[in-house]
Amino acid sequence: MAKRIPEDEQQLWERWKKDQNPEDGDALVARYMPLVTFHCRRIGASLPKSVRREEVASFGMAGLYDALLKFEPSRDLKFDTYASFRIRGAILDGLRKEDWLPRAAREKSKKIEAAASKLEQKYLRSVTPEEVAAELGVKVEEVQDTMAEYFFSHILSVDEQVHDQDQQETTGFVLKDQRTKTPEEELVKQEQIEELASQIKKLTEKEQLVVDLFYKEELTLTEIGEVLGLSTSRISQIHSKALFKLRQQLTKA
Repeated sequence: MAKRIPEDEQQLWERWKKDQNPEDGDALVARYMPLVTFHCRRIGASLPKSVRREEVASFGMAGLYDALLKFEPSRDLKFDTYASFRIRGAILDGLRKEDWLPRAAREKSKKIEAAASKLEQKYLRSVTPEEVAAELGVKVEEVQDTMAEYFFSHILSVDEQVHDQDQQETTGFVLKDQRTKTPEEELVKQEQIEELASQIKKLTEKEQLVVDLFYKEELTLTEIGEVLGLSTSRISQIHSKALFKLRQQLTKA
């Protein structure tokens, strides 16, 4: 059963759904703005520095406004839950449409993958970011960050769904989830999830913990640092190294 909405907020929703008065809309936006901030911070933690945070925030705001227009308070669903789907979806959709990974970064990732492949053939084993960095004469952090960016780009493309323009413009209640997929898409998605899960198990214990806290428990890198007693920069390094390893493992899988 849905959580009861406070009377003053219920009245605000009633007025908004009836007249869509800008003042009521602004009041609801202010009330749920923390949702936008949360999802922008969480997704933004994995994005390259070339992506402007203001642009990510604008995608999130568009998602919140879309949720305000389409949400029906009478339904047995909390707005926080519904809006979170909309906000996160709007941010990811916006990132997919933008060529946010610069050509230079794509070229750099190709060089890194080529160097990693060369070293793996030489040593007949998986190689570390440190070995790849030494081979290319660059900093380890540059290798980790570049592959983390490329990994995130890959995840975006895997998760992408094509929707008809008419569906996007509808004012009805639409909650995009796994149930909208065909049986074939569900099977492929499940196989991808299982493969990713198996590769995560190959990470070190600390890397697994950071990945779990970030992607499952939805903590920020700063919050993870507080939990583990490490600096945010150190957690960022562990996170980037984990994504580097996953990218390498999934490429070979």
